Order: sequence, then structure tokens, then C-alpha cells
Amino acid sequence: MNFSAIIALFAAVFLILISHKTDGASMVSLLQPSAVMIVLGGTFCAAIVNFKPSTLMNALRSSVDVFLEKPPSNKVIDEIIFLAHQARVKGLFSLNNFIDNIQDPFLKRGVQLSLDFNNPQMIYDILKAEISYDEEEELINSRVFEALGGYAPTFGIVGAVFGLIQIMGYIEQPDILAQGIAVAFVSTLYGVGFANLLFLPVAGKLKMNLREKVLLKEVVLQGIVSIQMEESPMVIEEKLLAYLKYHNRNHMINEASDKNFQKKRLYGSRQ
Repeated sequence: MNFSAIIALFAAVFLILISHKTDGASMVSLLQPSAVMIVLGGTFCAAIVNFKPSTLMNALRSSVDVFLEKPPSNKVIDEIIFLAHQARVKGLFSLNNFIDNIQDPFLKRGVQLSLDFNNPQMIYDILKAEISYDEEEELINSRVFEALGGYAPTFGIVGAVFGLIQIMGYIEQPDILAQGIAVAFVSTLYGVGFANLLFLPVAGKLKMNLREKVLLKEVVLQGIVSIQMEESPMVIEEKLLAYLKYHNRNHMINEASDKNFQKKRLYGSRQ
């Protein structure tokens, strides 16, 4: 679980509620079911007009990734280097014995293509196109949440206007009027809150996650092409070293003990 994101979300809500309570206001005044219905109902209905229902559902499902920890990328790099060593020592077709053990789907796909086609340029073109298609397909998820973040404040204003219209009948009763105005603006609070605490941050996080996925796939692609071209595992290791340093400075890929551990853990049953 991505506890930092969860804690930050709850901390923001907690600070807002504490500030509201410190000013002497009633917590009950923030509980307005009608305001929630207007803001969320209007926001998601507008999103359905803009996007297909299936697109909206995919985006909502993808939002779970924001609160989950990503698997370590070092494992994929270790797999690539190990496969490169096997291909160098036993030949490219020896990798057929390890395909079932490969955990990363993109790496598995690339290795299978390497066995089927003896053409590095063709393999590069196929996998590069798949990366582009997957990137565009996942980018729509962040665009959905960006749209939700744009609709929510607007419907918050709509809810506030509705509330003001209803209380205008009590204009000759100042006490009721003042209380009604405060309640009416709760819709605006909900709209701005949902947009800036949930929808827009989720959109930004989805973009960051997508960037990491694309970067990792680019590294995997480089490794697959290098294996296909029968480059030395040491050369492949040097190509991926910059990526490893960027993502995990504590990962010492040059340590033989660590590499042997990874080999035994991933492929021990095949050796």
C-alpha cells in the first residue's frame, strides 16, 4: 500500500475539519447529503457525456494504483541480465526454457518475439508500437480525472446557487438566512475539495505512474534488442546501469552475490 498517499489524504481532511471546529463552527453544518449528490452526481454525469461509460469505469479502476506500491523494477533488470547471460553462453534459443518463469509480461513478450523472429529491427518496431499504444490507452485515465477535477468546482457553485435560491424566501428572517447561506456554500467546499484533494492529485499520480511504466518498458526494450543482437551481458548491464542508479541507488547490480541470489530465486528450478 502507498501509505504516504493515504495518510496525506486523511491528514488534509483532518486539518480542514479541525480548522472548521477551531473557528467555533458546527461539524454538522458540513454534512449536507444534497450537496454531495449535486457535486458528485453532476460531475460523473458530465463525465459520462464526455467519455464512454467503459472509459470512465477503466479510469476508476486504475485509480486503485495510486494507493498501491509498485513492484520493484530491479527484478526486471536482473531478469534481463540473467537472460542475456544464458543467451550468450547457451545460445538464444535456450531462453525458451525460461519463458514460463518470466514475471514481467512485456519482457516475456519480447523474449518470445526474439525466438520467433531473427530481426532486431522488426522486434524493436513491434515493441515500440506496443509501448506507444499502451501509453495512449493509459493516458486517457488521467485525462478522465482531470475532467472530473474541472467539473466538480462548477457543480459546487451550482449547488451553492440552488441553496441560495431556496433560502431567499427567508430574507426577512436574518438568523435563518445567515444559517442558510453557510449551508449553501458547503456545496462549493465539496466541489473544490473533491477536485483538489482527490481528482486532480489522482490524475497527476496516474501520469507519474505511466511515465515510470513507459520508462521501464523502454529499458526492457533496449535489453531485448541487445539480447537479440547477442551483445555481451556486461555491455547490456552498462546500458541499464543509469536506469538502476536513477531508481534505486542502493541496488548494487555489480555484486556477484546479489546476482546469484536473483538467479537462484527466479530460475533455480530450471537450472
